[in-house]
Amino acid sequence: MKDHLFSNPCHLKICIKILLSAALVISMSFHGERNDPKPLDLGNSLMPVGAYYYPEHWPEEEWERDLKKMAELGFQFTHIGEFAWSRMEPEEGRYDFSWVDRVLELAGQYGLKVILCTPTPTPPAWLTHKHPEILAVNESLVRQQHGGRLHAIYDHPIYLRYVEKIITLLGERYGDHPSVVGWQLDNEPHFGPIYDYSEFAVARFPVWLQKKYRTIDELNRSWGTSFWSQTYNTFEQIPLPNKNTKAHAGNPHAWLDFARFTADRLAGALRFQAELLRKTISEDQWITTNYAYYKFLPATDPFLNKNDLDFASHTMYLTSGHLNDEGGSLAFRLGSGLELSFSNELARSVNGYTGIMELQPGQINWGRINPQPLPGAVRMWGWHAFALGDRFLCTYRFRQPLFGAEQTHKGIIETDGVSLSRGGEEYRQLIGEIDSLSRLKVEKRIPERYSSRKTAFLWNPDNLIDIGNHRHHADFDPWQHIYSYYAHLKSMGCAVTFVREQEDLNPDQYPFMVVAAYQLMSRELIAKLRQYVQQGGHLIMSCRSGKKDPNGHLWKARNQEPIWELIGASIPEFDHLPAAYPGMVESNGEQYKWYQWGDWLEPFKGTKILARYADQFYKGAAAVVSRQLGRGSVTYIGVYTRDGKLEKKIINDTYRQAGRVVEELPPYVFLEWRDGFWIMVNYSSRAYEYPLDEKANVLIGDPLLKPGGVIVWN
Repeated sequence: MKDHLFSNPCHLKICIKILLSAALVISMSFHGERNDPKPLDLGNSLMPVGAYYYPEHWPEEEWERDLKKMAELGFQFTHIGEFAWSRMEPEEGRYDFSWVDRVLELAGQYGLKVILCTPTPTPPAWLTHKHPEILAVNESLVRQQHGGRLHAIYDHPIYLRYVEKIITLLGERYGDHPSVVGWQLDNEPHFGPIYDYSEFAVARFPVWLQKKYRTIDELNRSWGTSFWSQTYNTFEQIPLPNKNTKAHAGNPHAWLDFARFTADRLAGALRFQAELLRKTISEDQWITTNYAYYKFLPATDPFLNKNDLDFASHTMYLTSGHLNDEGGSLAFRLGSGLELSFSNELARSVNGYTGIMELQPGQINWGRINPQPLPGAVRMWGWHAFALGDRFLCTYRFRQPLFGAEQTHKGIIETDGVSLSRGGEEYRQLIGEIDSLSRLKVEKRIPERYSSRKTAFLWNPDNLIDIGNHRHHADFDPWQHIYSYYAHLKSMGCAVTFVREQEDLNPDQYPFMVVAAYQLMSRELIAKLRQYVQQGGHLIMSCRSGKKDPNGHLWKARNQEPIWELIGASIPEFDHLPAAYPGMVESNGEQYKWYQWGDWLEPFKGTKILARYADQFYKGAAAVVSRQLGRGSVTYIGVYTRDGKLEKKIINDTYRQAGRVVEELPPYVFLEWRDGFWIMVNYSSRAYEYPLDEKANVLIGDPLLKPGGVIVWN
């Protein structure tokens, strides 16, 4: 049944008054670098491994047996508390932390460190019953019900009052506890319905907009409200963008700001929690939160909390069926190594290091088909996390639950509470292997062939949101476009760092930079990219880049004209084709199919043509161009081919021409270097043999890498 949220006009005024008086910590700014990484103190290993444990799910007499078993298997830490608010505060104002005390005592007894969590993703029933106004509202204007998770309005002033009380008590009680080494804020932070349409959001959006634009005239200009007679007289007239309440798509600039507003709300709520903890906890304890599934949570931006967290951690479940995989016959059992890699490198880019907070130990329950992983895959996922530089790995979960929404989600321990699962066996093997490496003395200087191809990936989620509002071709998926370029880089063995345009773009640090479908650009950013190239950087741009200004407006100029001088060509037109009738583009005698996007280019003097269209009425027009600029180069790839092979070849050639050694790995075979070791994992459905140097010292695995296989050498 729908709540009639907006029937009383007084509600809006009341909510605005509450909002203006609330002490909410919100920032729209981008924060600078933090200090050097803190020691995580999770164990004596290159990558300590831990496991989630839920003491509230089990009889107290089983806790000691479970934690002892965890330690005996080689796990070095555990993770508790994120869904336990009702156990910590069973009634309003009556707190019970005695059970937490007991778990921490047992963890210390068996040498396990503890990551303690704030319990904010699951408010207790007494709280949601007393204050239903703290529950989020979905786009159908239906208020969320108690009984799930992530259903609260994170930044509602009433909710924050209760959050402040329990976090303050937790920090005071455990802020210097010898077993507690760090804190996780919330869990996979996002609004459960993705966007919140509550009365509070309705009241707050105009206030946020007024802070950003100051005058209604400036908002009208920025949003182009003269289109379809959308002009506003006051900020209070502005509704929340909602596809369910409009006959047409609505204002795309409003949608972009609504996503930014939502991201700021989430970041502010996390900042509120972090600042509470900083007041009470030891400087030795660290703070993180575990981000997840950026593609499906478009309004969650980890970079907004760069200065609030010690680092951003990440979560990944590889066999859900919702993620990209290799596509072969075993892919559904091996999962998406590309997604794990992307998740890691994006989280690591926030503060320079990361750890994986949730990684499945076997079959899960909430995916599309929930298959059994291929034997060896669980171990491979752990090794891939190690290869990507994760400073710790925590598996979800230690025991398979007997009740609740995740009954068939495998754990390290089976449902009898004592038997080791198949995934548990693979974790025991993984832990032993990593511990054996940790004892070796090896040369840890980064190989030049690896460091010299380090690549920056320019990142702003606004581009993905804006393109999603204007796909222009029904099949143009902005995320898939990003993934295709990222996959090309990983097939070449490149370490990738996601950078924001506010950062220094230094070619000494990042010899190469990819700017993929970066639709929203300022003239300042374009000048910054030009300087990067002139100083020796090699810039690779794809179609749609620089098409609009940061407000999402087309330039008052020719198509993409502000980037013409940078790329050394004009872009007079672009085209799309039906999938059933693809076009052809030709490069060095090879032809490639395309249909989703094609810029045709007119190169300036001195600009090289690397590919031309082979048909259509603009046959012979340039599709890919490259030019030298200062000490660097710019390559513009104006076509999006069907299989990405042309783009991969162009990128590969760019690196080679710059004198770099690159790999030629098949899709979903990944190679990384870490702490003196080369690690390769195989997510493909076919065996692959890497041409090892004759001096290679194989430590783990075999050069013939079977599906799900791992090889480690130095």
